[in-house]
Amino acid sequence: MKRACFIFLSVSLLVCLAGSVVAQNSTGEMVEWPYVGADQAASKYSPLTDINTLNVNQLEIAWTWEPNELPNREFQTRPGSFEATPLMIDNVIYISTMYTRVVALDANTGQELWTFDPEAYRTGPRGAGPGGFKHRGVAVWGQGDEMRVFINSRDSLYSVDAATGFLIESFGQDGRVILTEGFPNDVTRDEFDQTSPPVVFEDLVIVGSRVPDRVQHRFDTPGSVQAFDVNTGERRWVFYTVPQSNDAFGADTWQDGSWRFTGHANVWGLMSLDAERGLLYLPTSTPSSDFWGGRRLGANLFAESLVCLNARTGEREWHFQTVHHGLWDYDLTSAPNLVSLNVNGRSIDAVAEVSKQGFTYVFDRVTGEPVWPIEERPVDTDTDVPREVPYPTQPFPTKPPPFAGQGVTLDDANDLTPEVHRLAIAELETYRLGPLFTPPSARGTLQRPRVDGGANWGGAAFDPSTGLLYVRTSEGTSPNQVCKTDPDVPDVDVEYTNNCPRGGSGGFALFGWSAPAERSQLGPIPLIKPPYARLVAIDLNHGEIAWRVPFGDGSRLIRNH
Repeated sequence: MKRACFIFLSVSLLVCLAGSVVAQNSTGEMVEWPYVGADQAASKYSPLTDINTLNVNQLEIAWTWEPNELPNREFQTRPGSFEATPLMIDNVIYISTMYTRVVALDANTGQELWTFDPEAYRTGPRGAGPGGFKHRGVAVWGQGDEMRVFINSRDSLYSVDAATGFLIESFGQDGRVILTEGFPNDVTRDEFDQTSPPVVFEDLVIVGSRVPDRVQHRFDTPGSVQAFDVNTGERRWVFYTVPQSNDAFGADTWQDGSWRFTGHANVWGLMSLDAERGLLYLPTSTPSSDFWGGRRLGANLFAESLVCLNARTGEREWHFQTVHHGLWDYDLTSAPNLVSLNVNGRSIDAVAEVSKQGFTYVFDRVTGEPVWPIEERPVDTDTDVPREVPYPTQPFPTKPPPFAGQGVTLDDANDLTPEVHRLAIAELETYRLGPLFTPPSARGTLQRPRVDGGANWGGAAFDPSTGLLYVRTSEGTSPNQVCKTDPDVPDVDVEYTNNCPRGGSGGFALFGWSAPAERSQLGPIPLIKPPYARLVAIDLNHGEIAWRVPFGDGSRLIRNH
């Protein structure tokens, strides 16, 4: 029997042909992909076996589709990378574009059936960030013959008829709900953004939040998760990731009442849902500002935490904070993987969260108890950054082992050639080096994993037949240098910010994805040894690394430089 394969890449969609286009199982039934993560547990798993390592090289392109979105001079906006995962339901593909258009395609031909355009580009470039506009998917709700597509675009949530592409006018105001209404701190439309799709549960559509990291104001908007009635658009509940009263749980982790004026701790990554139990799992990010916490001393709940909510009420069931008083931009970004394990003969319905810092945190997903011990260990707190007080301990999972490199020493210097090794050593010695969680410094701390991980928003995939969790890692470094903020930098009123050129003031444009060019004699050659990415399989039944292999062409490209 002939089969089809949908390959979901972070920046593109390819439809691959092995005969007919629509994917079917061995009984001839259509196999759908109704959620961005395949299911609401974020497994990213398909049971289809017709396409395998023996025949994958025989696939041919059946058709291609491109969003064809261009920069807009009038509004000074531009599309970023194409990162959406398409849904496939009843032979129709639903996908969001960089400018948050929703497009329905015929799965057999790639022909556009309809397009809905919220014209997000008209809001301007401010909230989109330096990478341009991007979006990662939609959510679908259905009841009987009725089906709706939900798209969260900038400060709005839209309900779209899946058959026609027209707005459902009974939802909110003519098909639209404003997501920022009633927030404790003001946020303008061009500051608020959405990149991950909503979650649909029963008669609720649930959305997270994102205020870009480069917006760093006193009285920033706190991160939030909101639930709306799928029919009327009425807000049913809201959960703020920063406590909003002195009596609220976690308020005592913000010294001197700093919860009042600290924002972010966004929920910009994908959420997961245990629909049977009505439990929602959300990963949260760093509070503002990402690299300087001098005006938000304390552990800072619920930033950089895995939080479990009652999906019907928004009440917190349990939480675990993976970074206390974050100074490294180690957001939790990956969709939590809901997995069923057998650990020492005991069946456990668990949740696994892979992180930027290279750890995998595994919990009983009902109680929040760690499957294996997680130890609070002392970490380096020495810093020359004014008013900064790093947290004295951080949580370290005892199992599974880290899946990515952590910390930097001179032994990590790139030894591609003797001359490269000499230059790499010389440059590494200009930085502060140390283990994971070494604090930022005025000199510049070289941190590994870097600010994009470890693991990032692409997350992990779980094979329930083997108990293996697969994750692609990034093994690079980034400098974490803190200095006085340039008063001319827009959107920033914190006293100190990250990654300044030596001898100068800081601006968030110097974010630190790689060492500044003016400081490197190696050009594009990294300071540390390869590999710079890996594919890792983690055995979650035993808490061990099953295997890991280098991933990508980095080493070959460097040798050909």
